[in-house]
Amino acid sequence: MSQKNQKNQINQRNPVENFFPKTINELKRYIRDPLYKNSFFIMLTSTSGAVFGFIFWMLAARLYSKEDVGIATALISSLSLLILLSRFGLDQSIIRFFPEKDKSKVFGTSLIITTFFAILFGVIFTATIDIWSPELHLVKRYIFLYLLFLAANSVASLTGTAFTALRKSEYYFIQNLLAGSRVVFLFPFVFFGALGIFSSVGISLLLALIFSLPLLASSGVKHITMDTTFLGEAFCFSVGNYIAGLLITIPNQILPIMVLNILGAEETAHYYIVFTIASLMFIIPGAVSTSLFVEGSHKEDLRKTTLKSAFVIFFLLIPIVIILYFFGGFLLRIMGKDYAEAFNLLKVMALSSFLVATSQIYFSIKKVQKDVKGLIFLSSLLFVLLIGLSYVFMFKFGIVGIGYAWISSYGLGSSIVGLLVKRGQ
Repeated sequence: MSQKNQKNQINQRNPVENFFPKTINELKRYIRDPLYKNSFFIMLTSTSGAVFGFIFWMLAARLYSKEDVGIATALISSLSLLILLSRFGLDQSIIRFFPEKDKSKVFGTSLIITTFFAILFGVIFTATIDIWSPELHLVKRYIFLYLLFLAANSVASLTGTAFTALRKSEYYFIQNLLAGSRVVFLFPFVFFGALGIFSSVGISLLLALIFSLPLLASSGVKHITMDTTFLGEAFCFSVGNYIAGLLITIPNQILPIMVLNILGAEETAHYYIVFTIASLMFIIPGAVSTSLFVEGSHKEDLRKTTLKSAFVIFFLLIPIVIILYFFGGFLLRIMGKDYAEAFNLLKVMALSSFLVATSQIYFSIKKVQKDVKGLIFLSSLLFVLLIGLSYVFMFKFGIVGIGYAWISSYGLGSSIVGLLVKRGQ
């Protein structure tokens, strides 16, 4: 059989058959496939980030006082919040427009705007710190350091997105490993208290940037320039993604507060632990759908890439969900005997991951198609349903009601996605 005919036979298999390599040459082809490679390194980056985070706070709790840890947690959280608010969807525009426009202009425009607003928001935050959180008054004394680390965080996060858009997520993974050096800096900075914890994070980000920027330049992003033409073309897409991203993310911050007010502190702890475990599971659909977005932006066959993405997500999720559904109670007992009471919530949240995956795949397709209305419609629907049903179900079912809300919200969202796909929308 000729090599051409053999290749045609491989491509004619269904998605399930296509996933499993039959020969060494096919295995090499799968390893080189950008969809799988990008997905793997994005998952590895997210998982390693979670591991470094756990080790970092575990060591901080042992080396520093509770007060220092509390203040540092608030400071680092404020950085994350300011970065989230200053993206304006331009991180998504990098992925969507890198393949078809001048990469230097796309990255430079996004970098200048997001970093400018991150610093601006940082200045406003520090100037009004006595209103927001008087306990963080030390920010005023170290405002230069705070703004420096904020800028480093802003540039580092955008650089990681650029690596993903370039199909070089392995660089993003290495960047994340360097950011993990914050664990090491905890030891020499222990005498600085809360500022030492905060500085450990900031310096590790600066180290990651020293590594990242030359690699980005060697990948074709060499000049940081502002392009108002690109900004105008990408404005609606960026704003739409910004709104959709906030609508999907905000419930994660609102729900713990709702649980605290309705069910109390003990149930809030149960919910937090379960959601932490579920978040690790959500890494899989998040990583693969991001890779789908990248491949679609590079003009790869969207239908074929979507089928491959859906298969790999469910192939990886099914065994994890089965393990958590039947044996998740043991995992919760490791956290503490009392946490086993949240086993029913964990089971429901595990099942909801399939529905979450369906919505995330659809989001990626809409991003490739630049369908901003579709993004905002589904994200708004999920936001209203998840918050509203969680509130109602908590009164009726207790803590497991949040799980029912996730199932119901994303179940309805998946049903609507199915109908839209059937109609060709």
